[in-house]
Amino acid sequence: MTSTSSSPVPSPPVPSPPVPSVPLIADESPVRGLTRRQLPFVAVVAQSVAAIAPAGTSAVTPLFVIVAAGGARSIAAFLTALVVIMFVALCIRPMAQRVAVVGGLYSYVAQAYGARTAMVTAWSAVVGYTAVSVAGLMAVGLYTNHIAISAGVTQRVSQVAMSAIVVLAAVVMAFVMIRGVKVSAVVILCIELLAVVVMVALMLWLGYTHRDQPWRLSDAHPNPDGSLALSVVVAVSAFVGFESSTTLSAEARRPFRSVPRALLWTPLLAGVIYLLAVSSQSAAMAGASESVRESSTPLAALFLSDGSPVAAVILDVGIATSFLACAMASVNALVRVLFTLGREHIIPKQFGATHRRLHTPAFATAIATSVVALGPLMFLWFGGDPEEGVRDFLTLSALGYMGSYVAACLAAPRLLRRMGELTRPLLVASWGTASGLVILLGLGATMSDSGDRVTFLCFFGSVAVVAIAVVVIYAQWPARFARVGVFDETNRDDVLALPGLR
Repeated sequence: MTSTSSSPVPSPPVPSPPVPSVPLIADESPVRGLTRRQLPFVAVVAQSVAAIAPAGTSAVTPLFVIVAAGGARSIAAFLTALVVIMFVALCIRPMAQRVAVVGGLYSYVAQAYGARTAMVTAWSAVVGYTAVSVAGLMAVGLYTNHIAISAGVTQRVSQVAMSAIVVLAAVVMAFVMIRGVKVSAVVILCIELLAVVVMVALMLWLGYTHRDQPWRLSDAHPNPDGSLALSVVVAVSAFVGFESSTTLSAEARRPFRSVPRALLWTPLLAGVIYLLAVSSQSAAMAGASESVRESSTPLAALFLSDGSPVAAVILDVGIATSFLACAMASVNALVRVLFTLGREHIIPKQFGATHRRLHTPAFATAIATSVVALGPLMFLWFGGDPEEGVRDFLTLSALGYMGSYVAACLAAPRLLRRMGELTRPLLVASWGTASGLVILLGLGATMSDSGDRVTFLCFFGSVAVVAIAVVVIYAQWPARFARVGVFDETNRDDVLALPGLR
């Protein structure tokens, strides 16, 4: 009897569930509607330089530091601040080399930590851009009005004249920005370039006329009562805004080259101008009278006391034009943050719309400019002092910027780890820079005067409220944040435009 062995019959293969195909290239960019890939490198740098406003800031901030810490320590404060900001730039740069965003730093944070952390960062950035825009418009009104004072036409600041100048400047800004990003970039570049040339020439002339005491920097203020740490905090505020070029990544011609370069070159350029300003002003203030030092505009008062009313007028023109460029560049960046939030459906979708012919966020520009213009108008008509207003809003803007810098520094290593490109130097630099910024914020909160402490409390209180609101909304409606993290993705038109594929 023979036995036959039968092999098992193989069972038919079980069909695997279909895998959804994810296109490697998007059909269209999520930020469609903007004028993509057209801005040259010069225009990208102009955005960052104007947002810092080195010409106007060099006539305002160094004097705060000199009065608080004295001449020699003011130079050390600005050198320290430059080092801190350069480390921030080095942390942001790798992200700018890999992701083209429109929302600025908060979009990088969204890629690294998700929607909830990104929303708090977005609020901090909105506070920074809005506050510095308000300060810029107020400074335009103040120093344009001060031209008449320097020329001897009047003896006081006119509230009505300041208000009219603010409204006119806001209308011009809105018109230029709605006309197109290229138009606004050219206007910003020309204005700030003129202001920088004027201010550098004045600082060189000031140093030359007071060359008999160039090394008496420590005597610029006989009894400095401020600490070096607090002076560094104030000096760091002079550099904030350099990162605003990241909001033009989608519109830059070569975003992965031009934006990273702007991040590094802008602080260096501003640092040179500030060191020149603080050196010349320290030497000049060493021999100035007490009335000049206690003036609300000591630099203009110094020129007037030297018998140079023309130089005082030119100074006021340079400061006013620089802050006009600063306000326009800051509103430009604010509008792109609002545009991104609109595309993510966090705020009304109208903010994410663009003009069909001009390809600019016209609705967001009109709303943002109106709100920014209302700031100085309400401050003035409620009896606020314009000099104190400029200082307070600049302080608030610095807090907003530094808050977003902390989040961006912490986001850099996490984002690059997800890409498999993290390096140990970046990890150390990111955590070290973030820790340094937190320490500076703590020192500023504890060592400032009572007025500045109120500003600190208002800022940190608003951040806490936003953080709680985000957590509550996310717990109830998590789908609300599903679109957060929009950036300029490569689409089919970009690939077809490559020379090798034509």
